Amino acid sequence: MSEVVREGGCDCKAVRYRMLSEPLIVHCCHCRWCQRETGASFALNAMIESSRLVNLGVAPEMVHTPSESGAGQQIARCPTCRIAVWSHYSSAGPIIAFVRVGTLDNPDSLAPGVHIFTASKQPWVVLPQGVPIFEQYYDRKQVWSREALARREALLPEIAAYRRAREAAERNT
Repeated sequence: MSEVVREGGCDCKAVRYRMLSEPLIVHCCHCRWCQRETGASFALNAMIESSRLVNLGVAPEMVHTPSESGAGQQIARCPTCRIAVWSHYSSAGPIIAFVRVGTLDNPDSLAPGVHIFTASKQPWVVLPQGVPIFEQYYDRKQVWSREALARREALLPEIAAYRRAREAAERNT
């Protein structure tokens, strides 16, 4: 595990968190859903195991929002200032967090590792050379480091259990 520790939080400082390691990857997502959700041209999210994301302040409020997949996502927001600090997408649920890089105390420290859904990027956004760029999503094995792939592999049983529980709950409603 990396020795790098990053901290961040919301504007009012009620919600504070610490990332205990490097993220699996940093996505710069240019999809229309991210544009609408952030009110910006893209979303910059550091994907990390939730077990490596420590809450240091008040508990964020989890807000369910729609997504293009139809499954939605849970966004962790400060209950006071309403800033979104991370989210959990339906594919891995609470097992993986997507930390909003802009909420880090030093957001400059995490550059995008990949640009995704660039087919819908704003035409005036210029993408950097040397960073993988995909019109849609991508194959992790082509982009992620070996360490990140191994960390994700270790999560697969937990993710599978989460999905089974979610499917069972949906059948019972």
